[in-house]
Amino acid sequence: MARWPVDLHGVTPAGEEVVLDPLRRRDREEWRAVRAANASWLAEWEASAPDGEPLRLRFGSLVRHYNAEARAGRMLPFVVRAHGAIVGQMHLFGLAYGSLRSAAAGYWVTESVAGRGIAPTALALAGDYLLGDLGMHRLEVNIRPDNAASLVVARKLGFRDEGIRRRYLHINGAWRDHRTFALTAEELTATSLYEYLHSDHTSHTGDTPGEVRGERQQPA
Repeated sequence: MARWPVDLHGVTPAGEEVVLDPLRRRDREEWRAVRAANASWLAEWEASAPDGEPLRLRFGSLVRHYNAEARAGRMLPFVVRAHGAIVGQMHLFGLAYGSLRSAAAGYWVTESVAGRGIAPTALALAGDYLLGDLGMHRLEVNIRPDNAASLVVARKLGFRDEGIRRRYLHINGAWRDHRTFALTAEELTATSLYEYLHSDHTSHTGDTPGEVRGERQQPA
């Protein structure tokens, strides 16, 4: 079972500090400002409610919800911070134990830090905690095929392409196809995700997430 709260620390390949930790009540004004400033940037990729308006929690209720889910072992709802400022979220959710031992990751970063290695670094830190410290077996990420930035994140970390899930998730008002990428603990026997991100693996990582750890996968 996951413990909570958890703080994870690292740097991007370019040397920028990245911290993953819980959302706290004192973050309220900064959180609201970040979300407001990036509303149009995130709107195309945000999950939406297929049957009407989504439930919008007050900030205090949101923090309590995140902490309750984390302490129950169902979610690890990290905030991503760079240089001490909130720049996104990295959630590990759907944690399943027993004979499955799996979870999925969902994330976003602000427009101001896009392309600076923040998202892959955050996913590497969270993934290593899940597959290493927690002893989980599998991590998956589901990405819309037209979300080029997230596809790059999967490529940088060597995730294996498992193919298309048709109309998988309701995003921005419609059911959208997603492509599933995954890694298991056995695929990290030689290195962690964080070490892989910081290594020189250009010789065996191609232009698409289909080229994983030296083995080209067939397109789905």
